[in-house]
Amino acid sequence: MRIGVDVGGTFTDVTAIDHDGGFHIAKLPSTPQDQSLALRDGVGDVLSGTATPAGAVRYLGHGTTVATNTLLELDGSSAALIVTEGFRDLLEIARQKRPSLYDLAGRKPRILVPRALTFEVAERVGASGKVLRELSDDEVARVVEQVREAGVEAVAICLLHSYRDDRHERAIADALAMSVPQVYVSRSSEVAPEFREFERMSTTVINAFVGPRMHRYVTHLADRTADLGIPVAPRIIQSNGGLVSPDSVSRRPVTTLLSGPSAGVAGAAWVAGLAGHRDVITFDMGGTSTDVCLISGGKAVTTAERSIEGYVVRVPSASVHTVGAGGGSIAGTDDAGALQVGPRSAGARPGPAAYGHGGDRATVTDANIVLGRQNPREGLGSAMPIDAAAAQAVVAEVGHPLGFDVPEAATGIVRLANSHMARAVRAVSVEIGEDPRDYALVAYGGAGPLHAVEVAREVGITTVLVPPHPGTLCALGLLVSDVRATFVQSVLAPLSEEALTDVTGALERLDEQATDWFDREQVPEADRRTVFTLALRYGRQNFELDVDLPPGRLDAAVLPEVAEAFHATHERTYGFRHADAGIRVVNATVTASQRTDPPVPGTLPDGDGDPARALRETRPVVFGGRELPTPVYDRSRLMQGDRLDGPAVIEQMDSTVVLTPGSHAVVDTYGVLHVEVGTDA
Repeated sequence: MRIGVDVGGTFTDVTAIDHDGGFHIAKLPSTPQDQSLALRDGVGDVLSGTATPAGAVRYLGHGTTVATNTLLELDGSSAALIVTEGFRDLLEIARQKRPSLYDLAGRKPRILVPRALTFEVAERVGASGKVLRELSDDEVARVVEQVREAGVEAVAICLLHSYRDDRHERAIADALAMSVPQVYVSRSSEVAPEFREFERMSTTVINAFVGPRMHRYVTHLADRTADLGIPVAPRIIQSNGGLVSPDSVSRRPVTTLLSGPSAGVAGAAWVAGLAGHRDVITFDMGGTSTDVCLISGGKAVTTAERSIEGYVVRVPSASVHTVGAGGGSIAGTDDAGALQVGPRSAGARPGPAAYGHGGDRATVTDANIVLGRQNPREGLGSAMPIDAAAAQAVVAEVGHPLGFDVPEAATGIVRLANSHMARAVRAVSVEIGEDPRDYALVAYGGAGPLHAVEVAREVGITTVLVPPHPGTLCALGLLVSDVRATFVQSVLAPLSEEALTDVTGALERLDEQATDWFDREQVPEADRRTVFTLALRYGRQNFELDVDLPPGRLDAAVLPEVAEAFHATHERTYGFRHADAGIRVVNATVTASQRTDPPVPGTLPDGDGDPARALRETRPVVFGGRELPTPVYDRSRLMQGDRLDGPAVIEQMDSTVVLTPGSHAVVDTYGVLHVEVGTDA
C-alpha cells in the first residue's frame, strides 16, 4: 500500500492506493497542537478499515503546514543573526517597500531577529568572490561567545557575497557546531546561495526561525510512523512540488512553506492529464483559504521568490496565489456597514456554527447549508451531524443590520466569497498575460466543487473538472509527485564564449551537489535525472527568465540555441525581444529528481447515461435568489457516461459538487466529472 497524508488548516486528508489500484480515503479534523497526531490517526484509520498490516506500507508521503503556521503565528525560535561588519541593519532596512504607500500608520512585519541579537564580524568578500578581508580566528571565537551568551535556539549566518565564496560562513558554522552544538545553524550559502542581499538574508533568517520546531516535528513524525509499525520513512513535499526525506527538511525547512498547496497542484495536474487537459487552473478551496495556480502544458508555473505575510522567501515554488476565502471564512459587516467575508477563519475549532463545536459566527459553510447546497443534516458521509438551525441563526445575525432575510444574507455571503476567488483566478492568468478562457478549472478541496461553476462563469471559463475524490486531492498529489531538489548558484556573467568557463564551472559544482543529494536520498543510479537551467536577462533588467539547457555539455556551439530560447521566452512573456541586446546569466540551476511511479487509476463501469440510479432525494436549493427543487445524487453510484443537468447537487464523503442552472456534467471513464458551465439560466 502507498499512502499520502496532507495536513490542512481545518482537516487532515489521507489517500491510500492498495496493490490492486483501489483508492481508500479518510478525512479527519487536524490537530494543530501536533500535526503528527492527525497523521497517525488518519493512517491508522485507513489501515484498520482495509485490514492492511502496517508492514505492507511501501511509501508514505506527507504535506505539512508546520513551517507555514510557525511563520504566520510568529511562534518560532529565538534566533541570532551573524552579518558582515557594517551590515547590521540590513534585515530591517529591507527593500523599503510599503504595503500601503500613503498609510502613515502602516505597520511592517515584525523583525524576526532584533538588532540586539544581530552580531557583526570583521570580514569582507567582494562581489567578484575575491576575499578583501580575511576572517580571523579571534573574530570567530568572539562571535561564537556572543551567541553562547545570548542563549538563542538558532543562528542565521549571512555574510556579504558568500554566494561567491562561502569559506567564512563555513568557518563560523563549524565553530558553532563545536562550541554550542545544541544551536540550530542556518547558513545562507547553503539555504539560498544567490545574489540580492536582503532576499538571501530574509530566507536564511526564516529558515533559522522555523528550523528547530520543524526539526522536532519531523522527529515526532518518524516516531509516530514507527509506532504504527510502518517500515519506511516518510517523504515530505516541498514548495516546488518535490518530495524529500525528513533529513533534507530538517536542513532547509524554509522549502516547505507551501508544502500543502504544491501537493494539490501536483494532484490536479495528474487528474487533468487523465481527463485530457494539459492547460488548467487549479482551484483548491479548503476550510481556511483558497489556493489557485496556473498549469500550462502539464507543468505548473513556478516562481523563485514570494512573500508570505510580508516575509520574503527566495526558494523555488509553485506559483500559488492564496486568498482568505474558505468554507470557514467568517462573514460580517465592516466599519462602513457593508458585507464582508474573510480573511479571518473559524478554522477547525470552533469551526462553522453548523458543525456544533462552539462556533458562533456565520461562515461560508453556514451560508451554503442555509441555501441547501450543502447537506443540512450530515457531513463527511454520515460521520458529522449538521446543525442547520445554528447556521440559520448566525446567518440571520449577519443579515439583520443589512436589512436582508436569511436566504438573501446567505446568497450575499456566497456571492462575495465567489468574487474574492474569481479575483484570485484572474491574478494567476490575466495578470501574467494568459486568457482564463483558454483553460479548464480543476476544482478540489472540501469546498472547491461547491463554488467552482459560479467562479468559472464569472471569469469566462467554460469547463470545470472535478476529480473523483476532490476533498483529498492534495493527499493524492503526494502519491504522484517526484522526489526532487533544486540547487542554485548565482553566476552574474554575460552569455558569451569569454564567460563560458564561469557558467560551466557553476553548473559542474551544482551537479556535484546534486550527486551528493542523490546519495543521501538513496536514489538508485538508474533513476537519477538532472535538468540544467540558466536564469537570463537583458542588460540593465532587474528580473530574469528561466531557460532549460539542451541535454549534454554547455559549449560555444550551443550558445546561439540558448540565446534564441531566451529571446522567444522574453517575447512570449513581455511581447517583445531585443535580438541585438546582450544577454546576462544571473543564476545557474540544477534540478535533481527521481520519478515516482504514478498509480494506475481504476475505471468505472459503463452506464446508460441516466443517473437516476444515484438519486438520493430532491430538496429545495436556492440559486440566484430563487428556491428550486433540486435532485441530489450519490456520486459513488454514478457510472461512466452518465449526464447530470443543473440544477443538481452531487454528494460524496469528502466534498459536494453543485451544478447551477444552465450547466451540465458528464462522468468520464476514470470518474472525473466534466462540467460544461453554460450560461446562467
